[in-house]
Amino acid sequence: MKIWLARFAALCAVCWVSSAVAEPGTPPSTVAPPGLEQMLSFPFPEGLVAALHADRIAWIARIRGARNVWTAAGPDFAPRQVTNGARDDGQELTNLVLSPDGGRMVWVRGGDHDSNWEAEGKLQPDPASATDQPRLEIWTAATAGGAARMIAEGDAPALSVTGRLAYVKDGQVWTADLSGHGAPERLFFDRGRAGDLAWSPDGSRLAFVSRRGDHSFVGVFTGKDRPILWMAPGTARDANPVWSPDGTRIAFTRRPGAGGAPEPMLEEVPHPWSIWVADAATGAGRAAWHSPETPRGSYTSVPDGPNLMWAAGDRLTFRAELDGWPHLYSLPLAGGDPVLLTPGAFMVEHVAMSRDRRSLFYSANSGGTDGDGDRRHIFRVPADSARPVAITAGEGLEWTPVAAAAGQVAFISATAGTPPSLHVAGIDGSNQHALGGRPDYPSASLIVPRPVTFQAADGVTVHGQLFVAPGGAARKPGVVFVHGGPPRQMLLGWSYMAYYSNAYAVNQYLASRGFAVLSVNYRLGIGYGRDFHHPAHAGPAGASEYRDVVAGARFLAGLPEVDGDRIGIWGGSYGGYLTALALARDSDIFKAGVDFHGVHDWSRLLAEEETPARRYEKGDWEEAMRVAFESSPVADVARWRSPVLLIHGDDDRNVRINQTIDLARRLDAHSVPYREIVFPNEIHDFLRFQDWLNADAATVNFLEAELRP
Repeated sequence: MKIWLARFAALCAVCWVSSAVAEPGTPPSTVAPPGLEQMLSFPFPEGLVAALHADRIAWIARIRGARNVWTAAGPDFAPRQVTNGARDDGQELTNLVLSPDGGRMVWVRGGDHDSNWEAEGKLQPDPASATDQPRLEIWTAATAGGAARMIAEGDAPALSVTGRLAYVKDGQVWTADLSGHGAPERLFFDRGRAGDLAWSPDGSRLAFVSRRGDHSFVGVFTGKDRPILWMAPGTARDANPVWSPDGTRIAFTRRPGAGGAPEPMLEEVPHPWSIWVADAATGAGRAAWHSPETPRGSYTSVPDGPNLMWAAGDRLTFRAELDGWPHLYSLPLAGGDPVLLTPGAFMVEHVAMSRDRRSLFYSANSGGTDGDGDRRHIFRVPADSARPVAITAGEGLEWTPVAAAAGQVAFISATAGTPPSLHVAGIDGSNQHALGGRPDYPSASLIVPRPVTFQAADGVTVHGQLFVAPGGAARKPGVVFVHGGPPRQMLLGWSYMAYYSNAYAVNQYLASRGFAVLSVNYRLGIGYGRDFHHPAHAGPAGASEYRDVVAGARFLAGLPEVDGDRIGIWGGSYGGYLTALALARDSDIFKAGVDFHGVHDWSRLLAEEETPARRYEKGDWEEAMRVAFESSPVADVARWRSPVLLIHGDDDRNVRINQTIDLARRLDAHSVPYREIVFPNEIHDFLRFQDWLNADAATVNFLEAELRP
């Protein structure tokens, strides 16, 4: 059964609605307590990329809602700001790419790139409630200097080695002159919705994926005087095209197309996949590898998928979970089985290829320091043998490595106290240094969270991070935090996702205000192996992960420094679902909660998004709908007594606001005390800093009001 992944966005205008516990017209307080605004004003770099043939990197940085593009060039990699954004305008910058020679950068302004669906009418987010309709735009700038400029409306840009731009607009592939001369034009017509653009090494051809609903093809565009060439087309869903270094072949992933008898919705079934290689001149292809038809052989659901790459020595590298962990494998195209490159009980996450294609850089929750299972460090491994070498280690966290130069790797680094910043180091870990940072951030006031484990009622071991500041009351109120996703992992420090860095800052702030906070990495999350990530009877199939939340609350309540009669809970998206479920099922344990854009009725979501094809066979649809409803907070609303703060953006494209509207009406009917904040035009991952500040201030104020004596 599909688990909806959530991206979490910032909001703009605020609409207050009176609650069942306040005087009519009284909104929840969004006055920021002392120090909260400073705590949330952390810098956050993301989208780190490197030029293929030049010693240059680029990234996007945001602070207090202002987003800007930065770049740095070797050998000193002194950072330089390219754009001059200063407003909290709610328009994200994404899809940053560097030309292979490092001379030009292109990025996208606007949109919601982690949404599950487009808004009606394909409208772009407008969280600042601007009177001019926002657009999805392609921008460019020369890395040597000069003003940035908008060159076209579109998304998903790709730059060739010759400096040619391709991008996607309304599902079609377009091109525009980077100098701004001439009008943009459609590069070619395709009946499907195009994506996954990949230029050939010489820049003469463009591979792409044509998505056609229940199937998809990989095609190659050569020129307007030649038809599209399709790579071994079939009834499958083909994706992730990568070129061989000499441009003669294309590798891609293949999964069966939608169809066949309805799959069971209440139990896991294998989803096998394969890797194919096709001749780029003829389209003839063959399967280079088939996964086993077992759950562990299924197409990985860890974010970023299989990371298919073409390495030196005619090898393909990819990520799979064949041994129960997301690991890197190397497949020799001359024949033979894949080689496991990264053995061990850990997860490989962010992956990049070295310039010579002989090594892979990756992040993993592995290392020799206690608690490394809840951190990330950078490693390097040859593309043909299992000889990984650690580049970083210790109590810090490092992620998104890229090949900055020959013998150097760039990545983002943080600690429990120091927010994320750009770093560069030698590939042996030597000479690591930061590229900037924010020295005025109050890092010294943050505490180091402690890794803890506890057992759920069915014996599952659950991991978490405990935030308790020294001093204060002898018996502190407790708060359980539950992340969203659910394929996420909260860490012993700042997160590589901005949404969870915001949550980390809030948890730190709650601890500074005298709360004991436990962040629970419940089953369904990543970082603890495939079996933990794919538990039985979870989510709409039975909510088995809720046992981990209850176990976390009981663990927290049992600590000598915690008052077990004052336990609250908060979370967003899937964490909002678990927050609402906790309040509905166990108000005797959870005395108050804050629910950010949670799912409250799985059956409604499934009916809107997963309705089966109209045919005689319906499989276990009716039973699945019954179980989905019974796994939802609304099924137990009659037992709900604890007060709750509901927060939602009304342009949410991951969890529709109808979920919160429906819950509010049910709470009204049962006289359950609640307050609510609705942000007009905001999306799931609030795009505006001011909206995060308002929502987080309301969260802190609400929990303090409800849980303090």
